[in-house]
Amino acid sequence: MKGRIYAAGGAAIAALALAVAVTTVQADEHGRHGGARSERLDARHGHNHYYPDRGGFVHGVPGRPVIVEQGGGRYFYSGGVWYAPRGPSFLIVAAPIGAFVPVLPPFYTTLWVGGFPYYYANDTYYVWRDAENGYEVVDPPADPSVSTQAPPSDELFIYPQRGQSADSQASDKYECHRWASSQTGFDPTQSGGGVPPEQIQQKRGEYQRAMRACLEGRGYSVR
Repeated sequence: MKGRIYAAGGAAIAALALAVAVTTVQADEHGRHGGARSERLDARHGHNHYYPDRGGFVHGVPGRPVIVEQGGGRYFYSGGVWYAPRGPSFLIVAAPIGAFVPVLPPFYTTLWVGGFPYYYANDTYYVWRDAENGYEVVDPPADPSVSTQAPPSDELFIYPQRGQSADSQASDKYECHRWASSQTGFDPTQSGGGVPPEQIQQKRGEYQRAMRACLEGRGYSVR
């Protein structure tokens, strides 16, 4: 069963803000120096951002949290940090795998695995899911070839050798796109090309070759 997402309402936010006003200021001023709430530097993948230690307690959740129900539990998500209610306080916890959120943390690092984007922050990996219109918390990618550099673009440079009109060019490109997608199963207009992450690199290459063959057959020079 998919997790449910709520936006914390005005009254709840006001109560939370009142409860955490002092705590939040103290954390900002002293957290990195062993103060009331200790913080750690997340340097993985060159992320280089500070987050509060998991296992710590706060009296309230800062910011405007998103409330997420997942696996029978309720979580509060704010600023890339996940909280679980424990009596009158909130425990800082790991993100629950399978949970969905509408937005990424304010600071995140984009990772590329086989041409598929992952988003990383605070020891947590997210991927975009079109069907859910949100970002899912997932396990770390198993593929060791993780890169922060984006893969090559799918854009092709096309020259009309026969003087085709703009309308003809648009029609030819669309028809070739449909044909190339049907032949390869890869659609660059979909997230990840609509194929499993481990197939993206191979299928992207097949799609580009199919597009080139189709367009060249219609009288275009393709680079």
